[in-house]
Amino acid sequence: MLCVLALLSAIAPLATDMYLPGLPLMTESLNTSAPSVQLTLTTFMAGLGIGQLVVGPLSDGLGRRRLLIGATVVTTLAAMACALAPTVETLIAARLFQGLSGGAAIVLARACIADRARGDSAARLFSIMMIIGGVAPVVAPLMGGALLGPVGWRGIFWVLTAAGVVMFAGVLILVPETLPVENRHGGGLTALVRNLRYVVGNRVYLGYAFTFMFGFVALFSYISASPFVVQNVLGLSPGQFSMVFAVNAAGMVGAAIVNTRLVGTFHARQLLGFGVTLLLAAGVVLLLAATLIDSPPWWAILIPLFVSVSSIGFVMGNATALAQGEVTRASGTGSALLGAGQFGLAAVVSPLVGIAGPDTAVPMAVAIPSAGAVAMLSLLVLTRRTHIS
Repeated sequence: MLCVLALLSAIAPLATDMYLPGLPLMTESLNTSAPSVQLTLTTFMAGLGIGQLVVGPLSDGLGRRRLLIGATVVTTLAAMACALAPTVETLIAARLFQGLSGGAAIVLARACIADRARGDSAARLFSIMMIIGGVAPVVAPLMGGALLGPVGWRGIFWVLTAAGVVMFAGVLILVPETLPVENRHGGGLTALVRNLRYVVGNRVYLGYAFTFMFGFVALFSYISASPFVVQNVLGLSPGQFSMVFAVNAAGMVGAAIVNTRLVGTFHARQLLGFGVTLLLAAGVVLLLAATLIDSPPWWAILIPLFVSVSSIGFVMGNATALAQGEVTRASGTGSALLGAGQFGLAAVVSPLVGIAGPDTAVPMAVAIPSAGAVAMLSLLVLTRRTHIS
């Protein structure tokens, strides 16, 4: 069940990163412009956010399983429509539905775990899911590049169609209903507003949610800026950049593995505090190296960057578990707000880290410790009355 839920959570990087190498070929094949093809990415990301905001609260009244089955069916059909798209307009529309259903799958996967586990147990499960899902951003671009030559960009969407079939079968066979009828609200607009007020009115939930969101902001700042920093600033080759990206991803996954071993010995909040402290400290070192050293050597940038990225392995799973544990009466709504904030802030940060051009590491070096500082303040100020048990 956990593997299936992790695959559902990995749909965003799979559906994003796998087809990126084929964008130039899609422009030529569909006889369109580069901005039009790039809209397929924009609409997908918009769908991810909207799908989470709509389906998360809805699932608090209708349950998780039926919506999960529906989401995987739509994801599969949308990927098939992308593969068969005769025009860029059709492709844009299909990508929107792929994003909507993918967002639904992500929010429901988190809610299913929150229904079944609390506290340290939930932190361990979310960390394990992050380990499984964390492989996707590393594997997806490599798979896309390898598949593009033999099967073309349409073949990549057929592979995503097959992944959708696997998800559908996995949900059908392995994922039971996790929200009992007696724990559901009555449905309707009144219940939706009540759930939103319940979630947003919980200060401790907001503290953990902001910690989660700004931890992801730090990670996304790295993802958005690192191709330019590693290649343009440090002068490494595309192949060397792939190695750097893989090593940093391995560091994050390794930290998440260590986190699962330590949860129980240490409280999830303690491990979260350690991760945020590590993120902030490494971010400050990165900022000093980028601003005080003229033409910094590769190790002065890449070592603190590795520590910053690795620290996320202690942040995401613990922050998710602790936030969801605060709003057990509306896990779907809580999960929806986490996901919407996560992707919404990432969309804002992505262009900002490139604001000074492709030949400087300073915007990234500013963004990472800034996000770490906001995460630290959120944890210390908004959750300060949380008792460790």
